[in-house]
Amino acid sequence: MAQNNGFGKIIVTALVAGALGGGITYGGMSYFNSSNDNGTGTSLVSTNKNGNTKISNVKVNLNTQAEKAFNATKNSVVSVINLQRESSSDDSLAGILGQIQGRSSSSSNSKSGELEASSEGSGVIYKKSGNTAYIVTNNHVVSGANALEIILSDGSKASAKVVGKDSVTDLAVLKITSNKVKSVAEFGDSDNIKVAEPVLAIGSPLGSQYATSVTQGIISAKKREVPQTSESGAQVGNATVIQTDAAINPGNSGGPLINFAGQVVGINSMKLAQDQQGTSVEGMGFAIPSNEVVTIINQLIKNGQVTRPALGIGYTDLSNVSEDQQQSILKLPKSVTQGAVVLKVNAGSPAQKAGLKKYDVITELDGTKITQQSQLRDILYKHQIGDKISVTYYQKGTKKTGTITLSQKATNKVLSEATK
Repeated sequence: MAQNNGFGKIIVTALVAGALGGGITYGGMSYFNSSNDNGTGTSLVSTNKNGNTKISNVKVNLNTQAEKAFNATKNSVVSVINLQRESSSDDSLAGILGQIQGRSSSSSNSKSGELEASSEGSGVIYKKSGNTAYIVTNNHVVSGANALEIILSDGSKASAKVVGKDSVTDLAVLKITSNKVKSVAEFGDSDNIKVAEPVLAIGSPLGSQYATSVTQGIISAKKREVPQTSESGAQVGNATVIQTDAAINPGNSGGPLINFAGQVVGINSMKLAQDQQGTSVEGMGFAIPSNEVVTIINQLIKNGQVTRPALGIGYTDLSNVSEDQQQSILKLPKSVTQGAVVLKVNAGSPAQKAGLKKYDVITELDGTKITQQSQLRDILYKHQIGDKISVTYYQKGTKKTGTITLSQKATNKVLSEATK
């Protein structure tokens, strides 16, 4: 997904491996066998009396901490297959493109709307309770799915259902029957990780063909803020994530980042691909901290949704309003150049009860000056339902202050019958 706000105008890529017709697309990569052939089918062979090199019988026994950590966690890591129904098309552009990609536009799958693999990601089994096992993955891994399939570490498959998902933190919880589950992962305390501490990333880069791949790196930063965008591409806030240089690739999304004790300290979610000039960037991956993961998945298990504080307004950045309108409609003093413009106030909302109205300009919330609209969400989500926060705003050119008592807003409740 493209990022063009703050953070050096970078491109952050969600780590989902795309699939067509159930197979992974590998871009321009090709696999081939090379051989010496003189064109007649006869191999060219040369002889040398000194061809007597032997293999040494010295064995290296390295039972490293990294190996122990990997072995403790690997069987709990799974591949998550996002299955979607192909729309019927006989002579459409989609059909033509399907043929280009190696699929016939007249395939029975397309016409009958049968399920096909749309993309692949990773996940980790973290809980087993009775006949049910629970998996945490990324919300974008399961987004748009008509059905979900899990491939366990031993290659066996299971159908999964969505328990709950949260687009704000990009997390989702799935459940499967536990009869084939032999191992679950343990969460570690992400507050206790250290910069330069070694970590491992486990997942299915490029899809289930490379399942349970492991890469090693270090913690590059404990709390790095990266911009988040909505599906429309607008920045909606910032995510505080763990930065690592462990190699993560499309398909790793939703897989665990583990410490050398074999504990999950993060869920891999995205990587930095390139800057605005197109310069390639390597070794900059990001994971959702385990402490945040545990908080969110516990809510999803309990309620199927996440409840957060809300102001009850619609708003936009002041920079989106022309200077003429800032003077004629908002009545702002020329000294006010930053803030969030209130476009709508919901009836009975915390904002309305605090006295805010349409076309007010919020310049400070909870003691923080508002320089861009995305800050509002970040400030709110640090609070609990019922908290009181201060607000400073301009109403028809007059500076005012007030106190807002936060009410709740439920987000991302699972409604799709296809994934229940």
